[in-house]
Amino acid sequence: MKTYRGDRTIDGVSVTVDGAPLPERTDIREISRDGFEWTYEGVAPAQLALAILADHFGAAGPALQHYERFMRQVVANFGNEWEITSADIDTALTARAA
Repeated sequence: MKTYRGDRTIDGVSVTVDGAPLPERTDIREISRDGFEWTYEGVAPAQLALAILADHFGAAGPALQHYERFMRQVVANFGNEWEITSADIDTALTARAA
C-alpha cells in the first residue's frame, strides 16, 4: 500500500509517495504550470489530483477520468499537512461512484 503525503514548508510545498517526490505528470496533461497545491479548487490542486491518481492507478486513462471529482471532493479538503493511502483513495473513489 502506498502512502502519499503533503506538507507546506518554508521552501514551498512538498508532496511525496512512499517518501519519494511525486512526479507532477504534466506529460499526461499540463493543467498547472505552478506545480501542486491543495485546500481549494483550482488548477494546481487538479494537477495534484491527476498526479496522485496516475501513480495510484499506474495508468493515465483512469486518472484522467477521475481527477476532477477527486480534486473537488478530496484534494480541495486537505489541510496544510495531509496523508492519504492507496486504501483511502480506493474508498474515496468508491464513495464518489455511489
